Amino acid sequence: MNKVLKYSLIGAGAIAGVAIAGVAYVAATFNPNDYKAGIIKSVKESKQRDLHLDGDIRLSFFPNIGANIGKVSLSEFNSDKEFAAIENAHVSLALLPLLSGQAVVNEVALSGLRAMLVKRKDGSTNIDDLLGKKEEKAGEPKAGDKRQARFDIASVSIEKTALTYRDEGSGAQYAVKDLSLNTGRIANGVPGKISLSAAIQASQPKLDITAQLKTTLTFDLGKQQYRLEGLDLQAGGAALDISSLKIKAGGDISADLAAHEFGAKKFSLNASGTKAKDAFEATLDAPALSLTKDKFSGEKLTLDVGLRQPEQAFKVKLSSQLSGNLQARQFNLNDLVVAINASGDKLPNKSVSSEMKGSVQVDAAKEAVQVNLAGGLLQSRVKAKVGVNGFAEPAIRFDVDVDQFDADLYLPKKSPNEAKPAAPKSTESEQPLDLSGLRKLNLDGSLRLGALKVANVKSTNVRLDVKAHKGLVNINPLSANLYQGSMNGSVSVNAQATPGIAINQNLSGVNVAALTKDAANFDTLEGKGNVGLNLTMQGHTVGAMKKALNGNISLNLADGAVKGINIAKKLRDARGMFGKGGASAQTQSANKEEKTDFSELKASFKVNNGVAHNDDLSLKSPLLRLSGNGDIDIGNDSMNYLAKATLAGTLEGQGGKDSVGGLTVPVRISGPFAELKYTLDFGAMIGEAAKQKVQTEVKTKLQDQLKGLFK
Repeated sequence: MNKVLKYSLIGAGAIAGVAIAGVAYVAATFNPNDYKAGIIKSVKESKQRDLHLDGDIRLSFFPNIGANIGKVSLSEFNSDKEFAAIENAHVSLALLPLLSGQAVVNEVALSGLRAMLVKRKDGSTNIDDLLGKKEEKAGEPKAGDKRQARFDIASVSIEKTALTYRDEGSGAQYAVKDLSLNTGRIANGVPGKISLSAAIQASQPKLDITAQLKTTLTFDLGKQQYRLEGLDLQAGGAALDISSLKIKAGGDISADLAAHEFGAKKFSLNASGTKAKDAFEATLDAPALSLTKDKFSGEKLTLDVGLRQPEQAFKVKLSSQLSGNLQARQFNLNDLVVAINASGDKLPNKSVSSEMKGSVQVDAAKEAVQVNLAGGLLQSRVKAKVGVNGFAEPAIRFDVDVDQFDADLYLPKKSPNEAKPAAPKSTESEQPLDLSGLRKLNLDGSLRLGALKVANVKSTNVRLDVKAHKGLVNINPLSANLYQGSMNGSVSVNAQATPGIAINQNLSGVNVAALTKDAANFDTLEGKGNVGLNLTMQGHTVGAMKKALNGNISLNLADGAVKGINIAKKLRDARGMFGKGGASAQTQSANKEEKTDFSELKASFKVNNGVAHNDDLSLKSPLLRLSGNGDIDIGNDSMNYLAKATLAGTLEGQGGKDSVGGLTVPVRISGPFAELKYTLDFGAMIGEAAKQKVQTEVKTKLQDQLKGLFK
């Protein structure tokens, strides 16, 4: 037995010696550079490409079998234009494992690799000829051959690499430059360090970033399992309209391709950047994510987003359970919590906090989204159901309840100089109305507010149902309780061509003084009653719309007053005119301290091209009756109206008693709304008094004569 072992070892040593001697002889006598011309010719004949081998080819045989190639380039198909090139490449395999049928790669090193991949307009690429199927040759391992080479690489080094992809159809171009990859040992079941860096550039979308990745890779090729541990990704640059972009990601990622399972643990992603004058920062934390076949789920994810603007800052925090199905393209956010914090000098108390809870379901295959949220939003309590169908042209359905909302807290504050009504402006200086956004709006829903304040107008129990499609917006009903009364009606907007608005509203039992004071700082009319509006307008500016106003307005008020003048007092002051040679008209500006009371006021207006014309004014009080006719020029913020006040038989009330009753006094109201003038025609009043006196004297004499005839 010992002799057998002895002779076996001697035989093996002899064989090894002969093999080593043979390898040494080949290494000493074989020069691969002698075969360059043949290799170049073979590539030209088989692939119709030009191969350039400008550097030396060096081989090594012990202790590793390796090859080192320098300065190699390959042309495009049937062209001398360069397709790919390498400055230097080195590959070596361990010799002894190779003798037992195992390929153990000791080192792979590439330097100066560059390549250009092109997709042509017809869909073909410049590597289609290189990807052609090879015919199966005798002796080649078949698909069922179970022999496998041992995958074991001591290290990989790739430096100074540039890869470019160009799509001639779309014009897009993508490039990876300065690619650098360095690894430790890469083998089945062995954790290997990986370090990767590259500059990435793209034209569609615009992208220019530099990225660095460090991680530890462990895999099992037989079981098709892969794991990245201690992932550390950092990137920075510009993307889209975002500059100073910074991205950081970390965590552990695993994949089991045989079981179709993927997972992430302690994964985090942080991104920050600036756009124009705005800066943002976003952080995503995922304690655990898993994907089995097509279904995925995760523990509570947290997303923090911050936005800083020159005058304000926002922070949004979102947390939710995540689940879904990739094949069905369905995503669910359950137990969703959205918290919003905003700060800025223009916000109420310089800060606003909100928190809403609910859920979001997304069905990307059907292009549908369903949102259910409830909680605090700004300074309101909100319950909202929103559905979206279609992503390119979304159809939005909603049902929203809000307890109260003060819009004025978020609108620009008026300066003291804007408190008074402004003088009429030329429509040429106005900015045109832009309602183009309404043309793509597809909306159908209902909004209810317990209390609403907007433009200083206060209302409660507000309801509006909105339907919008292709630039036609209809709000019906638009109803609310306001100023001791109510409103009910509709408003429609046409944004298809020239902007148009139609208003059909009935106000019942409304305190007109409080409404007009809050709405327009217009303090001229008091009273409580009904107002009817049926108006249409068209135009590209607010001024143009006012001048194109058409329709009807009606008033029916009780127990009020016309502010700015006290007609009764003016007549008492004019009593000294009687018995004199005459009097001229008297004009005065509106006086906020004066008013003419009435128990009833009725009027209807026909509006045509911005001018509201009235012929049936009827104002009644114990002291006087007022009728009149004239125009209110809404388009130019002015009026020209003639009222005729007929005094009662005795002027008692409003501070006096006089014997000037029964007279008719013409009162003309004219001028811009901001500077109304009241003109009382006392001359006409005195003429009327003289006429009445003559008529009375004639009547008295006639009565006396009749009495004498019957004595």
